[in-house]
Amino acid sequence: MHKKIRLLITVSILGLLALSLIQGYLINNTYKLKKAAFISETRKSISRMDDLSPSLDTINDLWQEKFLSLVADYFSGQITKEKILSNIKEYNNSINDLYIETYQKELKKKEIGYDLKFNKIVNTIIISDSIGNARDTIFNSKPKKGFHLIGDKFTIENGHKVSSSLWLTDHTFNRIINDELKSFTYNLQFETEDRMNIDGWERIVLRRMASLLIISISIFLLVFGLLFYAIKSFITQKKIADIKTDFVNNITHELKTPLSTLSLATKMLKSDKNISVSENSKNIVNTIERQNIRLQKLIDQVLNNSLGYQEIKLNKETVNSKEYLDTIINDFQISLESKSIQIDKNIQIKQNINIDKFYFTTAILNILENSVKYGKENLKIIIKANYGKDFEVSISDNGIGIPKKELKFLFDKFYRVGNKEIHNVKGLGLGLYYTNQIVRAHHGTIEVISELNKGTTFTIKIPLQ
Repeated sequence: MHKKIRLLITVSILGLLALSLIQGYLINNTYKLKKAAFISETRKSISRMDDLSPSLDTINDLWQEKFLSLVADYFSGQITKEKILSNIKEYNNSINDLYIETYQKELKKKEIGYDLKFNKIVNTIIISDSIGNARDTIFNSKPKKGFHLIGDKFTIENGHKVSSSLWLTDHTFNRIINDELKSFTYNLQFETEDRMNIDGWERIVLRRMASLLIISISIFLLVFGLLFYAIKSFITQKKIADIKTDFVNNITHELKTPLSTLSLATKMLKSDKNISVSENSKNIVNTIERQNIRLQKLIDQVLNNSLGYQEIKLNKETVNSKEYLDTIINDFQISLESKSIQIDKNIQIKQNINIDKFYFTTAILNILENSVKYGKENLKIIIKANYGKDFEVSISDNGIGIPKKELKFLFDKFYRVGNKEIHNVKGLGLGLYYTNQIVRAHHGTIEVISELNKGTTFTIKIPLQ
């Protein structure tokens, strides 16, 4: 059993871990989707702001003209390509503060609600002649990272791409070389990329996921708490069940000893011919013997139930219905302490029935004992038996009755009627449950009709075939 408990706990913990991993995976996917949506939303809000703002467009024209002039000097052989890059960086640094200030002013008009930085980087600069043959590659980002052109400075890793643009132009210029004016034409391929850096974008995305995270964490803690409580309760119940089983085993074995002695004593009384007893005394001895046998069977039944054997196995025999019921009622009357209880019986039939005497007797006695328990002064119990399609026994009393709303729970295990008038009556709520099990084992039915303060009628029907 301990191995089963450990296995159950292990499987439960593994199941919780699996659910946690799945939940973490789903949250991670949601985070990525929220991030992509947020970046896309920001990208859309600032897209083409460079082109649509006159102020920014003017500043862009300044560095573009400077760049074309530098390329012309390189194309005519007056500077190196390294000088082009260093000079354009130097020039752009001189106008960069103005560009950033202007960009931030335009950004405020968008009212996006968070801080954002923006820049342009260069990916490729390629010069070709007038017929399209590549003459030189001034810069290419494939072997290295693109260089900063203008705007805020931040690393490529910390930024997000907004858009890319390819600037293709053919340019004709004049230069004086060796006191001679010469005309040059070239084609330029200039590829740039706009990038943005959102300050604290992780916090913004997580803030948008706050409700989902709170709900997920709450559900996880709830499931964890329920699992912990369930395992703790299971272990506690297992300990209680073990204690109960040990107690029942001990007490039943202790009870068997005096019952065996009592059984031996009654047999000796019946077999000893030297003892002269009256007919009434013989009946009393027979009653003691029957009740002793029944008590031993009840103890065996309790022992089996404590070990978990719940199935009722019948040992049927054919009995005369009238003699059988008369015997049960007579024995029950002997056990009554109160003289104010009146028992009327209407058993005229004498047909044989096929039942398990021990179990069916227990069922009848459970109902009779309940009538006494939940009865009132001047209690009257009426027992009827008749035949039709079924063998039918009804037991009626004029007791306190049962509320209609509780009738459907009457045969549930451990259920006791919540009536303030019977709170002093002791019991475990097993009698009627066990009675129902016995009747069902006989393929019969049990019905109950009751009215508060008027009484209750139990009817047992057992098919004859």
